[in-house]
Amino acid sequence: MSTISGIQSTSVKDFYRDRSIFITGATGFMGKVLVEKLLRSCPGIKNIYVLMRPKKDQDVKQRLRELLNGPLFEKLRRDAPQELSKVIPVAGDVTEQELGISEADQNTLIRNVSIVFHSAATVKFDEALKLSVTINMVGTKQLLYLCHRMHNLEALIHVSTAYCNCDRNDVAEEIYPLSTEPEDIIALTKVMDAKMVDAITPTLIGKRPNTYTFTKALAERLLQAESGYLPVVIVRPSIVLSSFREPVAGWVDNWNGPTGIVAAIGKGYFRSMLCRENKIADLVPVDIVINLMICAAWKTATNRTKTIPVYNCCTGQQNPITWKQFTELMFKYCRMHPPNDMIWYPGGRMQKYTTINKVCILFLHLLPAHILDFFFRLTGKPSMMVGIQAKLQKAAKCLEYFSTHQWKFRDDNVRQLAEQLSPEDRQTFMFDVRQIDWPSYIEHYILGIRHFILKESPDTLPAARSNLKRLYWLHKAFKFGMLLVVLRFLLLRSSVARTACFSVLSFVLHMCRMIV
Repeated sequence: MSTISGIQSTSVKDFYRDRSIFITGATGFMGKVLVEKLLRSCPGIKNIYVLMRPKKDQDVKQRLRELLNGPLFEKLRRDAPQELSKVIPVAGDVTEQELGISEADQNTLIRNVSIVFHSAATVKFDEALKLSVTINMVGTKQLLYLCHRMHNLEALIHVSTAYCNCDRNDVAEEIYPLSTEPEDIIALTKVMDAKMVDAITPTLIGKRPNTYTFTKALAERLLQAESGYLPVVIVRPSIVLSSFREPVAGWVDNWNGPTGIVAAIGKGYFRSMLCRENKIADLVPVDIVINLMICAAWKTATNRTKTIPVYNCCTGQQNPITWKQFTELMFKYCRMHPPNDMIWYPGGRMQKYTTINKVCILFLHLLPAHILDFFFRLTGKPSMMVGIQAKLQKAAKCLEYFSTHQWKFRDDNVRQLAEQLSPEDRQTFMFDVRQIDWPSYIEHYILGIRHFILKESPDTLPAARSNLKRLYWLHKAFKFGMLLVVLRFLLLRSSVARTACFSVLSFVLHMCRMIV
């Protein structure tokens, strides 16, 4: 294992000069941003090897071309296209033995790589435990074997999650002991078939809400037990959303987390979800997480420690936003920048009580979906609303645990790392969450969903806003109609109600005459 004397005074950008990087999960949401940021802000970097799984209709070279031709890399293609040639695909798969990497490619990595970023994982909350263990734990173990053979490894950055310790309310930047050892779980999933593992999953994960948080906690313990002398660092982001600034504000490319639900709210598909409005929504932009990862690698390489440093990359301590604030801003900007083809006016409420939420789901989601699908079938169009609602309810169910609980994620290590950066590095690799202006950020998030997820051009905004106005008055008319139905029901049943209703109507008519 080589060390470089005097490197402590080296800037982050200069540290990466002439170094080769290996990234797992480079085709994922965070992995893409990591590749782009390294190429753009560390131009002296030598090579970036990215692990890619070949597909039936695409080899890894074709997949890489598709990746680099995406909108995220537009700035690089325009300003520094030569940097893109530094990205080298490595065929492999984290679910396979030795990561599925050929012996020749392994030797290349062993000789050349200095920094490893491990972001490959299944982020599906409801993933089957057997597959989640294979990807999140066995994949990590296979990567450790490879890293132990690397001649010049200076840092291995493992991407975990702040919620891997969600069974605790107060989460420090440390690896916590578990009641179950990683090797026992790995062995169990190997000897038992998938049905048997599924049957005992609730018992195994205990207080944790899903297999994702459970296997991520086990992966941390595995690193602690088997990393040995390797320079390992763990970065734990909370709920990762669109980019804050880089390379473009609002960039997002997947439906994970709240994004799919926010898009559905904008379209008028979704109006009710179980949530404690006053709880903190610990949301963090993807580029802030990536900047922290890049700096954490620099810190680990320049200042080795005997223990594994942990960084909780969260906003709840330094720049909190509640779910109520997030929801209000989301509605505001969904209405300001509406998507095309809305079926209803964007609105709804976060529900505090499970029973009320279930009633709202029935009348605001499921019943309208069946009615719309009925009319679609009558007109010869494909019926899809019931299927969309099923997916949305599944996504909402996965998020419920996080929208109804609150944690204190301590981030002392993150703050200390920021203080150790030079002013230039602090600006280039900014991860100070206090700089997030939530209204501006959420507006760009909504615009990003519209542009990058829904693939809608800004030119269509005027027409979408006109449609929004029409839906607004239709929404008001519907509510007024429902009010009349209720009033008529009351009038038929009670003379007192009749008197009260006539009084209210007389007052309203009188006010109208005064205004006119």
